[in-house]
Amino acid sequence: MRIKLLSLILLLSFNSFFQNAICQNDTKLNKIVIPLGGNTYQTGGMKNELVNNDGISSWKSADAEFSVYFSSATEKSVTISFNIPEQKGNSKILLSTDDKTLKIDLKAGKSGTIKAGNFQLKKGYNILKLKGITKKGVDFGKIKELIVEYKGSDDFNFVRNNSDNRFYWGKRGPSVHMSYNLPKDKNIKWFYNEITVPKGYDPVGSYFMANGFGQGYFGIQVNSESERRILFSVWSPTNTDNPKDIPEDEKIKLLKKGEGVKSGEFGNEGSGGQSFMIYNWKAGNKYKFLNSVEPDGKGNTIYTAYFKDDTSENWMLIASFLRPKTNTWYTRPHSFLENFNYNLGYKVRKVMFSNQWACNTNGEWLELNTGMFTGDDIAGKKFRIDFDGGVENNAFFLKNGGFFTSETKLMSQFQRQVTNDLPVIDFTKLP
Repeated sequence: MRIKLLSLILLLSFNSFFQNAICQNDTKLNKIVIPLGGNTYQTGGMKNELVNNDGISSWKSADAEFSVYFSSATEKSVTISFNIPEQKGNSKILLSTDDKTLKIDLKAGKSGTIKAGNFQLKKGYNILKLKGITKKGVDFGKIKELIVEYKGSDDFNFVRNNSDNRFYWGKRGPSVHMSYNLPKDKNIKWFYNEITVPKGYDPVGSYFMANGFGQGYFGIQVNSESERRILFSVWSPTNTDNPKDIPEDEKIKLLKKGEGVKSGEFGNEGSGGQSFMIYNWKAGNKYKFLNSVEPDGKGNTIYTAYFKDDTSENWMLIASFLRPKTNTWYTRPHSFLENFNYNLGYKVRKVMFSNQWACNTNGEWLELNTGMFTGDDIAGKKFRIDFDGGVENNAFFLKNGGFFTSETKLMSQFQRQVTNDLPVIDFTKLP
């Protein structure tokens, strides 16, 4: 009897200890630190302030607005604080979310953690906006990090560190791709694609790449508010980001180019030969891309690109390049969407790809109606989750930027319906 009683007492004691441990764990606050250098943009104001790897490093203008973006997998109540270097002068700033705005005093001489207040986060992406009210120093303040305290598990998405320059790539946003399947038993020479950029999805910094191949890419860009381009590039067989390091016998050689096309070298993301035409293409219109990859029989390969406005009857030659020490037909047909202006990574972009065809060396056209959706390292690490892809209105599409939330998984396979809309191209009349 005493043994049973002792066992019961021990069991009750253990249960009580276990329950207390759970309660203590439930009340414990966890903390994440969001570096502003990789997650913040200036989203308002006429004067450009400075947001660099150290966060907000210049904040002189009263009309400047900064937006910090991060995603939460669940709704939750949080406490938010700032990490700042030494404050040079007294100032007042506003911190606001969708449902709440708080005034914060930044006192001269203060540094380290400054508590802002309590906020309610929504599921998905949250935007914290910062605006200045008054200041006595040069800057309203310099802010390095955002500190979020919360209960529960760490289910946040944001650019967490700057290893391998991830702040830069994270602020550009996730790049996404759609790869099309080629038959393995055919020598493919030509690839054809049609693209349409929906109206309102073409901010500055966008590259809508239509016809990718194993050694380069071909598409359209938005270079500024007043300039747009058609771009065709081929990588050198030398693996370097500096074109000056490429030996003469491995340089890309220009064979011909179309009227108004400029050519030269490029670097920083591999190196090679590049050509572009300034062309005022418009969102909402359809454009056609055609390019070829063909060995020259001497250990080199020739790459040629043509572009056609859907309202025109004629194809325009962009350029033709020779890539030395290469012997290949067309491989890895794909499209991608990226932003190359890291200050505008908060803008949303979208592009539609329709009617993909490949043509082999016998002149036989093959419709390509399956694709695989992939993303870059920023998407793969889930530093950013504002990316999407799939099939819409019987066209493949890609979407990124803008801090929307998508459920589409990388490596997803998609299939559009066969159209049998065969391209009618007289190859003998191409310029």
